[in-house]
Amino acid sequence: MSTQSNTQSAAIPDKIWTRDFVLVCLANFFIFLGFQMTLPTLPLFVEELGGSDQLIGIIVGIFTFSALLLRPYAGHSLESRGRQFVYMLGLLIFVISVGSFAFITSIAFLFIMRVVQGVGWGFSTTATGTIATDIIPPKRRGEGMGYFGLSGNLALAFGPSLGLTLVGVLSFKELFLICGALGLVAFLLSTKIRYKKVEQSPDKTVTVKFDIFEKTAIQPAVLLFFITVTFGGIASFLPLYAAEKGIEGIELYFLVYALFLMISRTFAGKIYDMKGHEYVFIPGTLAIFIAMILLSWLPNMSVMLVAAALYGLGFGSVQPALQAWSVDKAPDNRKGMANATFFSFFDLGVGIGAITFGQLAFMFDYSVIYATAAGSVMVSIILYVFLLLKARKNAASQ
Repeated sequence: MSTQSNTQSAAIPDKIWTRDFVLVCLANFFIFLGFQMTLPTLPLFVEELGGSDQLIGIIVGIFTFSALLLRPYAGHSLESRGRQFVYMLGLLIFVISVGSFAFITSIAFLFIMRVVQGVGWGFSTTATGTIATDIIPPKRRGEGMGYFGLSGNLALAFGPSLGLTLVGVLSFKELFLICGALGLVAFLLSTKIRYKKVEQSPDKTVTVKFDIFEKTAIQPAVLLFFITVTFGGIASFLPLYAAEKGIEGIELYFLVYALFLMISRTFAGKIYDMKGHEYVFIPGTLAIFIAMILLSWLPNMSVMLVAAALYGLGFGSVQPALQAWSVDKAPDNRKGMANATFFSFFDLGVGIGAITFGQLAFMFDYSVIYATAAGSVMVSIILYVFLLLKARKNAASQ
């Protein structure tokens, strides 16, 4: 950042809504809007190209695996080459890859460009989380990350519904060109952000060393993995599942989900800052668990919307709390790698969920997907309780 920016930060150390924070939130909104518009429409596009449920799961999942592979390099580059380089490179790759969907006529080429899209997504989302962490005052990190998450949640509120609406009146080509254009807006906004200068550690081996994770972020990242497995089932198969059940208005699911996600962001971060993750994690994951049970049942639209509300409240509470936990204990020169670790496990959960659920849908039916997802959430709850009791035992023995 500039000298003027540093002076302002010193004068108002606890201020969240600065110029740069607003810019990074806006850029995040537009890239997520372009992404969210493709989320429920890409499975329909794969179907139009002649793909099966198995191929839908693979096409959705491969995106997250390519992002996963690039995140360690992105985290390292954030500390060695700077935030701006990584963020703008990721946005540019995303724009090119999503725009290319407009001209794809084969599943093989779509597969390749989804891999490329994952590279851009891995760079850009790792960078933007770190940039937000740089800007937010440490004492208000949980609250600030909750507000930052709102930018993605607003995109989620409109993106899937907008994408499904547009694909009913426009061609897939026009839809994907619009998504690419939204990414371009994010790129242009990113040029106006004043980025934190990379601070080199006195120990030069720390900054040049390349590794694949930040150890202080492992526990919250592993907990996140078992939760984001559920994301793969919703993103990939819920529109198809609802259609099979004869339930119309799938757009309302994403709208209600995003609305309650945003509501949770207004209070969950403050609770984290004041009382810690234990007051956020258990209620949030229980809400997600109940939502998955309801989706495995899914008798009508009312149940679907209740599940959307619970999933929104739960995920909106848990995700920013776990992200704040991931970076809180990391050294200042490892914040980028902590975010990379966090999002790597996010990607891994979504990817494994999408591919596994594609196989389950092929062998059984869609309801099995959500029963399995509920089991994954329960694993996260049990593991969290184990880690919490272990931490308290260690604290008591010291």
